[in-house]
Amino acid sequence: MPTVVVAEWKAHRVERVVDELHGLGVEAMGVECNILERPSIDAAIAATAEKSGRIDGLINNAHTFTAKVAVADVAKKTWTSNHGTVKGTLWAMQAAYPHMKAQGWGRIVNFASAAGITGMAEYGAYNASKEAIRALTRTARASGDATHRRQRDRAGAASKRGLDSAARNEAAYREFLKDHPMGRQGDPEDDIGPVALFLCSDGCRFLTGQTFMVDGGGFLFA
Repeated sequence: MPTVVVAEWKAHRVERVVDELHGLGVEAMGVECNILERPSIDAAIAATAEKSGRIDGLINNAHTFTAKVAVADVAKKTWTSNHGTVKGTLWAMQAAYPHMKAQGWGRIVNFASAAGITGMAEYGAYNASKEAIRALTRTARASGDATHRRQRDRAGAASKRGLDSAARNEAAYREFLKDHPMGRQGDPEDDIGPVALFLCSDGCRFLTGQTFMVDGGGFLFA
């Protein structure tokens, strides 16, 4: 049975998710990982390879979100915070690559956001970081190596914790969903996870370097 590795920088979250997976009968292990520190990423990948003997799939889904600010006022701290996720994505790809090349098979799925394409107002640093991740994905695809990179977009997805009653009642949130084709945000487990699983399978073996807008049609009016 494949082993699912949960990489997270907060130990209690690692433990919680691993326990949930075990409860579902899934073989799982957890590693603490800070994507802003390359040694931490390298250690997480090494621990995974040691435990499982191989690395078949890598999901890069660690992102940050900063407050609105006009492009003219983007501060160095805001820029650095957003683009730390770009470095983390690159470092994780680099750490996993030797294992996938050696076994002649592997899948890398990088999460980004439609915001980079649409130029969401007052999120210049965030938007630019998402486009940088997309560029990394396309470039890795163009390298012609033995592994295959997929990319899918996470626009329209939100955690259950992020969709509490207070958030749903905010005027801005209601306005955001008013013209949404499905009238809701995507659920990480029910709507987003299955697509990531598909991208890690042989079912899409003739696909690489693409962006999937898994957003319930939200991009149609963006």
